[in-house]
Amino acid sequence: MLTSALHLAGFRGVTAPVAACLGQAWARSLSSHAQDTNTYIQQALKELNLPQRFEKALVTPRRELCVQLTILNDNNEIQTFEAYRVQHDNARGPYKGGIRYHPQCDLDDVRSLASLMTWKTAVMDIPFGGAKGGVTVDPSTLSENELEKLTRKLVHSFRGVIGPHSDIPAPDMNTGAREMAWFFDEYSKYMGFSPAVVTGKPVNLHGSLGREAATGRGVFYAIRNLLEADGYGSIEGKTFAIQGFGNVGSHAVKLLEEHGGKVVGVSDIDGCLYNKDGIDIKGLVKHVGEGKSILEYAHSGNSIIPGETIFEVECDVFIPAALGAVIDDSVAQKMKCKYIVEAANGPTRPEGDNVLNERGIKILPDIYANGGGVAVSYMEWVQNMQEFKWSEAEVNQKLEEKMRDSFEQIWDIHQTKNVTMRTAAFMLALSKVLESRDLRGYS
Repeated sequence: MLTSALHLAGFRGVTAPVAACLGQAWARSLSSHAQDTNTYIQQALKELNLPQRFEKALVTPRRELCVQLTILNDNNEIQTFEAYRVQHDNARGPYKGGIRYHPQCDLDDVRSLASLMTWKTAVMDIPFGGAKGGVTVDPSTLSENELEKLTRKLVHSFRGVIGPHSDIPAPDMNTGAREMAWFFDEYSKYMGFSPAVVTGKPVNLHGSLGREAATGRGVFYAIRNLLEADGYGSIEGKTFAIQGFGNVGSHAVKLLEEHGGKVVGVSDIDGCLYNKDGIDIKGLVKHVGEGKSILEYAHSGNSIIPGETIFEVECDVFIPAALGAVIDDSVAQKMKCKYIVEAANGPTRPEGDNVLNERGIKILPDIYANGGGVAVSYMEWVQNMQEFKWSEAEVNQKLEEKMRDSFEQIWDIHQTKNVTMRTAAFMLALSKVLESRDLRGYS
């Protein structure tokens, strides 16, 4: 049963010892994001003809850490923050996953995102496992000095479980190259010079060229692969709408425009711009880079529409690149696109997924579509470990190859097994993780 399931993904059969690695899952209060992920896992397990007991092993993290971070703020007052690190699975290699700073960050969300990282690294065929970290804090309320203190205290609390060969953090929501530089520096004080302990560092501090644009560039490659495989032609002349114009979204649509695509809708937290003839993305990127709202770019045929109507914009490809769980069944009924490419983590709820599938709208799932970031993070880690540097062209070429190879495996399962691309991606990921567990003799 398991042998035939893995065979479709190109692996040798897993034998009976896999059952010994399952262990027992403990009861959890799951966030909606975690429940959604588990729903997709269950769907893939059903198609793989695996017993439901495998779900317990696949959703249960190997380790969870909860710590209190106490700092002396600029007013000489004590502040305490909760921080989390969830290490989900390391069967395929060291744990890998970002660290986010957000006031609503909690253990359930971190747990779910750690699970997604396991599947993402497996789909992208990167020798890492999945992890995630977070601090419950609104970074906008802290000074730069306070943020640095908080980050260094985080390293102090986690240094026993992270490391270049065990767990490699990265930037995530509200963290970036600056925080990763502090992270690398603090860890090196304890363990010696260790640039490979974290990825997403500044280029001039052992970061990788191409890393900043990697996730958005990966989304671009994903869209191109999908359109070509489905016989819909090239990007040139196609229309696109995007929810979210941050780092990922802006890089993705900039590349789409450069290759002849027409971006007719862009939204962010301020609202939504629409132009049936196409928004000047290059100009909008420059405009937003100057600290201005996208709504102040309402000229040259651009019109302002309510932010939530971005989902109703008629286009060939819709790209959710902001928050998770934004496409439910009611939103899915209103969408007017042929394809959805998930640049955000978990943007589509299972009920929305069902509606979209029934309507014939194809979805390229997040565990593949936004995998460009972790792919180039892996390349940064490789460069750090071997103490050399690739050019940006080399990094982009390797990323393009990774995105193409992973897509071809997903598309093959999608076609031969007549399942959605989401289910195909999860089937591929689950198979790879279970195969690795079996070969290593995990118990």
